[in-house]
Amino acid sequence: MAPAPIQFDRASGALEGANLWERTAALALVTGSKISSHFSHRGYNSCANLLRKTLPERNIAIKLNSDAVFEFPYGDGYWSKLLNRSYHYEDELEVLFRDSADADYTFIDCGANYGYWSVLVSSAPYGSHKVIAIEPSSQNFPKLANNASVNGNRFELMKCAIGSTRGTARLTGTKHEAFSITGAGGGGEEVPVVALDNLIDDGKVSPDGKYLIKLDVEGVEIEAIKGGARLLQTDSVLLCEEHGNDREHTVSRYILEKTPLTLMVYDPLSSRLETVKELSILDRIKVSSHVGYNVFGTASAFWQNRINALNANAARRMQ
Repeated sequence: MAPAPIQFDRASGALEGANLWERTAALALVTGSKISSHFSHRGYNSCANLLRKTLPERNIAIKLNSDAVFEFPYGDGYWSKLLNRSYHYEDELEVLFRDSADADYTFIDCGANYGYWSVLVSSAPYGSHKVIAIEPSSQNFPKLANNASVNGNRFELMKCAIGSTRGTARLTGTKHEAFSITGAGGGGEEVPVVALDNLIDDGKVSPDGKYLIKLDVEGVEIEAIKGGARLLQTDSVLLCEEHGNDREHTVSRYILEKTPLTLMVYDPLSSRLETVKELSILDRIKVSSHVGYNVFGTASAFWQNRINALNANAARRMQ
């Protein structure tokens, strides 16, 4: 039987159930996050993963809010930054999800990993929304399923990748946060593929619903967008990752030039979601080559009005 997870409360900072070495490791992980935050956490993941090798195999359960618990292997380089209570994961998504707590929408979490956003968006402070969490990796999926379980199985799981059409593909990579789809040939794990529009065909979602769709699919974003033409014509917002090392802004360029969606990006200078007319704004915003930046695409008047109100609130806060 697996040992009980360590417990950490982000609100209070309380760490429970850890032995002396695990507590010492927590201090190291927090200190490392605070120091490396000054240069976009470069090197943090590698150092944390080295430290993890000295720790017993055990989960940590982080209480994100009063109705959300997120578990992952203790010492995991990608997620251990959550031990740093001043760290906020993907600020721009958190702002939109928090502001949308009262909206009646379904969250489609493509490339859900261990389910961080699925756990949060389905929690009461975020509106207890219906969530479909989609993850292809046989390595990640059990951890996603565990997070569904520890939160009362309140979100739906699908083990597949997202692409332009139904089929199969190969999933490759060594980092759980950065698996990539390589097509049907080659090595790696064979995984089923569905298109976003297949969620309508299969009765998973309604063609007249409201949706926030996170697309974190490591290299097949454009194929996924092509496979979601009908879904993206609904009252939906596409939340799509742009890689910091892509100076051509390939995903944003495709959204801007090849789709009817209005493209937006969170600008830290204005604390607003700014409409992108020229891709040069991304040259300024994408300052770190090793991290991802989220861009937003929508053809929905409903969501555009919500975002305009969110921007107005941000402007008032800055006055």
